[in-house]
Amino acid sequence: MDDISEILKYLPHRYPFLMVDRVTAFEPNQSLKAFKNVTYNEPIFTGHFPQSPVFPGVLILEALAQASALLAFKSMGGYPTERTLYLLAGIDKARFRRQVVPGDRLSFDVSVIREKRGIWKFDARASVDDALACTAEVMVARNELEEE
Repeated sequence: MDDISEILKYLPHRYPFLMVDRVTAFEPNQSLKAFKNVTYNEPIFTGHFPQSPVFPGVLILEALAQASALLAFKSMGGYPTERTLYLLAGIDKARFRRQVVPGDRLSFDVSVIREKRGIWKFDARASVDDALACTAEVMVARNELEEE
């Protein structure tokens, strides 16, 4: 559905912190499916852990937050301005169920729990080959940067 060039129009993140490679399904105000290809070339693996590389859980949560922000932005219609951000406001009920390693395709499935005054709450799941890797409730809040 959305390739990387389209994702870059919605998210301000850039290498090495952009965690969504492609959007595969989208229902406005409902749900979004996306994925990230985890490769050994990522800078994080030089230190986490060289003898047995594991993609950090905190980055899985960041990826789920980015997928959630994508769902919020896309649901609003049109592209955000350079001054509009969705910031991570909270993570609840996070659970890690399997390790993610180089060569895995990390799939994201986020769905809206509620939205109120620019604060969105999502049910977020990350999986590899249909095996659940992480679940969490993710909150993101719309933020407009002040003029300088």
